[in-house]
Amino acid sequence: MAPTSTPQTPFGRVLTAMVTPFTADGALDLDGAQRLATHLVDAGNDGLIINGTTGESPTTSDAEKADLVRAVLEAVGDRAHIVAGVGTNDTHHSIELARAAERTGAHGLLVVTPYYNKPPQEGLYRHFTAVADATELPVMLYDIPGRSGVPINTETLVRLAEHPRIVANKDAKGDLGRASWAIARSGLAWYSGDDMLNLPLLSVGAVGFVSVVGHVVTPELRELVEAYTSGDVQKATEIHQKLLPVYTGMFRTQGVMTTKAALALQGLPGGPLRPPMVELTQQEIEQLKIDLAAGGVQL
Repeated sequence: MAPTSTPQTPFGRVLTAMVTPFTADGALDLDGAQRLATHLVDAGNDGLIINGTTGESPTTSDAEKADLVRAVLEAVGDRAHIVAGVGTNDTHHSIELARAAERTGAHGLLVVTPYYNKPPQEGLYRHFTAVADATELPVMLYDIPGRSGVPINTETLVRLAEHPRIVANKDAKGDLGRASWAIARSGLAWYSGDDMLNLPLLSVGAVGFVSVVGHVVTPELRELVEAYTSGDVQKATEIHQKLLPVYTGMFRTQGVMTTKAALALQGLPGGPLRPPMVELTQQEIEQLKIDLAAGGVQL
């Protein structure tokens, strides 16, 4: 059973979009995934996103995705919301992945905007609705026009929110004005999908984060959201400012690349990347060390 949730926080408040650990020869490292998941939940995550972009989902097979969800559920499924990324740019394939995730025992689904083929808003509506109709699991939409090429417009979000299983949105649109209107009109539980905007999105109605930097600063993110929700905005702002070097450093290049380098620096499971992702250069690793240290991360 998934941990308890509320309509306001259906997946908790602090979730990390977990990397997928690989062995030295590039195979799926299920033992490493269980150890990393345990570490992240022990650090204070309410949930984990498995098989998202940071999990290198474009380069893992459907069978690997199912194995990974199963392994993470076994490790921490009684303590954290395990949300499976199932979004693709093929509605039928997304439905297959959603049903597989449900069979495996996932607690929820993350469904990204179909990318590259640039469907119109009606196509987005039908895609998300079809995936939500395919299982009994709660759905978090993922709006990231910088990757998908197409935003989920506010009107579309409002329509989608009428579906009983579409309960949340991960917002990586980077537009606080549009987020404000969409939160107010849709009633969806709003999760920041852009770490630099974690605090600003709370201020317009977000309930939590789906974070990449959570791999290294989960306790600080939890402290930030708890300070804000308890009314201590000054403390939340101080934490936000302290984390600025981490937010900047972890996104100087592609997030999974820096995350796996950071995990290696801390002796945590991560392993190599699958192409087309590449390892950081030594110069990039040195800069990452400087950024993390400036944000208080112990290496």
